[in-house]
Amino acid sequence: MTALNVVVGISGGIAAYKAVSVIRELVLAGHDVHVVATSNALKFVGLPTLEAISRNPVHTDLYEGVDEVRHVSVGQAADVIVVAPATANTIAKIATGQASDFLGNTILASTAPVVLAPAMHTEMWQNPATVANVETLRSRGIRFVGPESGQLTGSDSGLGRMSEPSDIVAAVLDVAVASRDLAGRSVLVTAGGTREPLDPVRFIGNRSSGKQGVALATAAAARGASVTLIGANLEVAPPAGVRFIEVGTTLELQSIVNAEAVTADLIVMAAAVADYRPAETAQSKIKKRSDSSTLELRLEENPDILRGVVAARSGDQVIVGFAAETEPDDAALLELGRAKVTRKGCDYLVVNRVGWTEGFASDRNTVIVINTAGDRVGEASGSKLSVAHRILDLVFAAR
Repeated sequence: MTALNVVVGISGGIAAYKAVSVIRELVLAGHDVHVVATSNALKFVGLPTLEAISRNPVHTDLYEGVDEVRHVSVGQAADVIVVAPATANTIAKIATGQASDFLGNTILASTAPVVLAPAMHTEMWQNPATVANVETLRSRGIRFVGPESGQLTGSDSGLGRMSEPSDIVAAVLDVAVASRDLAGRSVLVTAGGTREPLDPVRFIGNRSSGKQGVALATAAAARGASVTLIGANLEVAPPAGVRFIEVGTTLELQSIVNAEAVTADLIVMAAAVADYRPAETAQSKIKKRSDSSTLELRLEENPDILRGVVAARSGDQVIVGFAAETEPDDAALLELGRAKVTRKGCDYLVVNRVGWTEGFASDRNTVIVINTAGDRVGEASGSKLSVAHRILDLVFAAR
């Protein structure tokens, strides 16, 4: 296995002493280990021990290395992050996206897979708050190893004991290998919604925020791909570590896609493209007319970018399209997708229902993936990042 950059986070629990063995096993396996310890963790295991075993400086202070932006760079450089032990408090902070310490910042700044090894008393693990936090993190693709049943602190015994170091290391390496399944591949993703100007202040557009496309770019980058994201009017920031190209209109999107698609191994057309554009764009604001209560617009059809990419495909390129439909009936929704994949000719089509309260601008999504023959190959539901990973799994499962 290629040497990995592994971040080992340690939070403040008695099981912190086991983290020393986790670090040692990873180092002996040839990996570059960087420890991020909370202030409470250092009450259980000493800084010199962690530095000696990891063979690297230990990161503890959010304000250290400010000139290097170290609170961000450590996470950005990671191939995988493991937190052992992950206390109830730490799990809660990660679930709510808190960045009050170096560990929280490291996790937020990284697109690498995250493994958590919980350690706490049984009542804390089974508390509804912890259960909800774990469910939230699992929906985001975070992997849990343990906890196990056994002797806890004091006379307590039950579920909540941290897994053994060898099991944690095995899970970390498992996740790291699986997560790099797109290493060496070039991925092109489109996201957002194109807008067609009527005049300098108005446009015809749609409600796409670009969240699903950005999640796909994030997932592909985390899995080792070289990613180019073409974003049309995104309402979310593009992820770190990807090449980003901003566009506005459908014709701009078409031009960039045609230029970038040539070298891509995987093309995912997740952008919501305006089907029509104004035949003429006014150079100044269109005013209300006192002699009429209506306004007539003449529209012309935009090019079909996905069909154009399919027609110009080269080699073994995999091309994935998206179909956003408002059809409420599942069977009818699937038939619309089958008709569309036949017209487009792409390898896979991701079909999802959109409406006033679902799909667009939401943080969650539910999709069905069909292949070029119209066969249903799988589905996904959950956070848009977890849906993105599931789509990539389905697309590459048979290849």
